[in-house]
Amino acid sequence: MNPPSAVTPPSPPTADTPNIRTVAWATMIGTAIEWYDFFTYGIAAALVFNTLFFPAGTSPVVGTLLAFSTYAVGFAARPVGGVVFAHYGDKIGRKSMLVVSLLLMGGSTFCIGLLPGFPTLGVAAPLLLVALRIVQGFGVGGEWGAAALMAVEHAPPNRRGFYGSWPQMGVPAGMLIANLAFFALSGTTSDHDFQAWGWRVPFLASSVLIALGLVIRLRVSESPVFRAMERAGRIERRPVIAVLRTQPANVLRAAGIRFAENSTFYIHTTFVLTYGTTVLSLERDDLLIGVIITAALGLISLPLWGRLSDRVGRRPVVLFGSALLAALSWPFFWALDSGSLPVIYLVTILCINVGNHAVYAPQSAYFAELFEPEVRYSGASIGSQAASVLAGGLSPLIATALLEAGDGYHLIALYMTAMALITVCTALISPDPYRQSLKRSSTPGDRDARPTESTTEMSHG
Repeated sequence: MNPPSAVTPPSPPTADTPNIRTVAWATMIGTAIEWYDFFTYGIAAALVFNTLFFPAGTSPVVGTLLAFSTYAVGFAARPVGGVVFAHYGDKIGRKSMLVVSLLLMGGSTFCIGLLPGFPTLGVAAPLLLVALRIVQGFGVGGEWGAAALMAVEHAPPNRRGFYGSWPQMGVPAGMLIANLAFFALSGTTSDHDFQAWGWRVPFLASSVLIALGLVIRLRVSESPVFRAMERAGRIERRPVIAVLRTQPANVLRAAGIRFAENSTFYIHTTFVLTYGTTVLSLERDDLLIGVIITAALGLISLPLWGRLSDRVGRRPVVLFGSALLAALSWPFFWALDSGSLPVIYLVTILCINVGNHAVYAPQSAYFAELFEPEVRYSGASIGSQAASVLAGGLSPLIATALLEAGDGYHLIALYMTAMALITVCTALISPDPYRQSLKRSSTPGDRDARPTESTTEMSHG
């Protein structure tokens, strides 16, 4: 490690530069398009795929389990995408990974919109659906790391949490567009038409959005941290292996911090459509309105939580959000069972915009700060995407199985509580290097992101 005298702390920017604003918009808009594709699939899995891609006569619960199984397959592919994209993102740059991931997501989503159902193709229909879903998951698994690091590594030191929340805003933005598309279609088409062709429109429309995303993402410049590594000859030959060898604890920390928000989010936004319509006989459109409201509010709540993490640190914000998610596990179902839409909407806002977003907003900055720059893409992506399989991808499937196995929602609420407590425990034993430089030492070491005098940014505001 270089002595303190060899490191000159960077001067903080006096104002946000046009470049960081362009990067912030590019990461948010591009991520919104990719998550639009992902949520379009999730909504269709809950509303259409249980009957369209499986044999006639399949019971509603079994059909839903099969549909959510194809949903989970996409999450299983995300760590693979995360590893592959991370390897090249740490070797050749963050920007190129943004473009490739967008093309993979867009192409697979468009093809799903063209895919015939079981009556036409037989068993080939669900097999092709699974294959396209794998491509979707592979693309989104690599996308997050690139978008998060582009935003954080371009940002001023004292606003990394704020700008790191912009790619996170792509999730509610994509969810908002996807739900609005399905809401508009379900309101203007009959149930027969919606099942026959209406559900395909959002998938096919993604081609226009992908073209827009490419134009935006091709305009941004490469991460200055990566450019500095290139100039210094500090490119790691095998970054994935290096991060697992030198910083395994931080990979596990990144995964554990994701459990609370990732598992509960897909129950609050995807499984709720199945539970509300099949168990409680609530109107599908009423539930979609609740999801749309929280998605719109997410465009406000996420940057606010990100900015707060710049002031008080990432860990206190994550602890607050994950503890609140644990506390709201049972009240969420009490609200649904009440049948009162204002109560349902209020509790859903508390779950998503307060609890979930407090955990989610700081993650781009938090994960970037945990890892050395040479292995940062690899560490952040592997930790994040591993949690997406164990927590996010399986949660609708587990919730559906628990609903069938138990008496009501109690086992589901217990499961949600356990997932949130994993994040609480992880955050309690994790460092909070939010004042630390992103440039670090000349060689990656097993420091688990503990700040040293030579790497602490004395200029942090």
